[in-house]
Amino acid sequence: MPPPAGVEVAGPTPGGAPPVSERARRRRLTAEIWIVLGLSLGQSAVYAVVNIAARLTAGTPLASQSATLNASRSARPYLDLTYQLLSIGFALVPVALALFLLSANGRSAARRIGLDGSRPGRDLGVGFGLAALIGLPGLALYAVGRAVGITVEVQAAALNAAWWTVPVLVLSALQNALLEEVIVVGYLMERLRELRWRTPAILVTSAVLRGSYHLYQGIGPFVGNVVMGLVFAEYYRRRRRTMPLVVAHTVLDVVAFVGYALIPAAWREALGIR
Repeated sequence: MPPPAGVEVAGPTPGGAPPVSERARRRRLTAEIWIVLGLSLGQSAVYAVVNIAARLTAGTPLASQSATLNASRSARPYLDLTYQLLSIGFALVPVALALFLLSANGRSAARRIGLDGSRPGRDLGVGFGLAALIGLPGLALYAVGRAVGITVEVQAAALNAAWWTVPVLVLSALQNALLEEVIVVGYLMERLRELRWRTPAILVTSAVLRGSYHLYQGIGPFVGNVVMGLVFAEYYRRRRRTMPLVVAHTVLDVVAFVGYALIPAAWREALGIR
C-alpha cells in the first residue's frame, strides 16, 4: 500500500545503504570532535593539566617558575629556521582537517565559519578592537597574577637572533590564531550546535577548553583565557565570523612575541621581565 500523499518515508540512501539514524549521526559527530581535539588542542589541554599539577607539587612557588614560548630548536641558524617552519606547518594540519570535515556537505567551510575576505575593513577594525579589549586587561591580569604568585614567568620568545626571527614570530602568531579560533570557536561551536547543545553550554565549553591548554602558564592565564574565550565565543555566536577573531589573536601574539624579542635584555631586567 503506498503512503498517503504528502508523507515522506525514509528510504535507502544512494547506493542502497540504509538511512543513518539520528543517534548514529550524533555518535559519529561526537567521535569526530574527540578525534579532532585529540590531534590538536585537546591534547594540549591534557598536557597542560598534567603540567600545572606537576608545577603545584614541585615544592617551588609558581611565581618562581617559568614557561618559555617560541624557543630555539638548534644552535645552527638555518636548521633552527627549518625546525620552526616545519613546526608551524604541521601545527596547521588539524586546521585543515577541521575545515575539511565542516565542508562535508559541499558548502565552503571557510564561508560557513566566516574565515574569508568578504569584509576586510570591518574584520580588521573589529579584530584590532577586540585585541585592545582583551590585551590591556590581560596585561593587568598577568601582572596581578605574578604579584600574588598564581602565574609563572612567561618568556614569550627565546629564539636566537637572526634575520628571520621576527618573520617566524609573526608566522607563529598567525598559526596560533588559526589553530585556536578555527578549532575552538568555529569548528567546535558548529559541531556542538549540530549536536543540539544549549547555547550557554557551548559558550562555556569553548571558553574552558581555551583556558585549559594555557594552564601550564598558571592559574591567572587560565582565568584570563576563559574570559577571552567567552568574549570570542559570544562574538562568533552573534556574527558567525572567525576572521576578526583570527586578526585579534594574531595582533595579541605579535605584540607579545615580537615586542618581547625586540625589548633589550637590560630593559627586560629593569622591568622584572626575564
